[in-house]
Amino acid sequence: MNRNQVLVIGLVIPPAVCGLLALLRDSFDNANAALVLAVVIVGVAAFGFRSAGVLAAVSSAAWFDFFLTVPYNTFTIDSRDDIETTILLVVIGVAVSEIAIWGRRQQARASRHRGYLDGVITTSHAVATGGSTQELIDHVRAELTVVLGIDGVKFVAGATRTSAPQLNPDGTVTRGGHVLKVERDGLPTNAEIELPIQHAGRVRGRFLLTAATHIARPDLQQRQVAVALADQVATALIAQPH
Repeated sequence: MNRNQVLVIGLVIPPAVCGLLALLRDSFDNANAALVLAVVIVGVAAFGFRSAGVLAAVSSAAWFDFFLTVPYNTFTIDSRDDIETTILLVVIGVAVSEIAIWGRRQQARASRHRGYLDGVITTSHAVATGGSTQELIDHVRAELTVVLGIDGVKFVAGATRTSAPQLNPDGTVTRGGHVLKVERDGLPTNAEIELPIQHAGRVRGRFLLTAATHIARPDLQQRQVAVALADQVATALIAQPH
């Protein structure tokens, strides 16, 4: 369900529910009505759209006021308890929306990280089965592009090092001996970043990472996964040198 559909639901369901509750208001107190509306708000907010959750909360509060508070069928409230309940509905809506968004982000992040680790496992399997080294390199280049969210990757054989920024084995990125704050500032966009591939302490080649068209901010775990992917190539180069 897309954002616009959820917005419509957040707008129209609260008045419909309040209209139904108004038919029962002689036997259904406002505290219970507020709980029903809170469930509606939670249901809308669970879709993960902040604006829809807030809209459902405001709509619920407005129509709760209109249908269920004295004087009825006006947007006026005489009871202090009803005023507090109306405000509480809005607060609940905003709070639940934020929690739902946070939960969805965490779920998406966990899913991405599972995907990254699956990539490492797939690469390890390719090394173990003794496939083409070039195919492995091409596979790792594609994986690195996705994991780091960058523009592209080149592979250069040999142990020559340059003064370019480095993605180190511990996942840090350094330039001229200084550690860069990647999560805050992103990967350098004005130079290729070297990712050495190493085995038994020896550099066997390097991937040159390009992040020129946008700011990429891979977190530490993503960068460590990139290092693990690169090291698989070093193993393959030793096993099948050419």
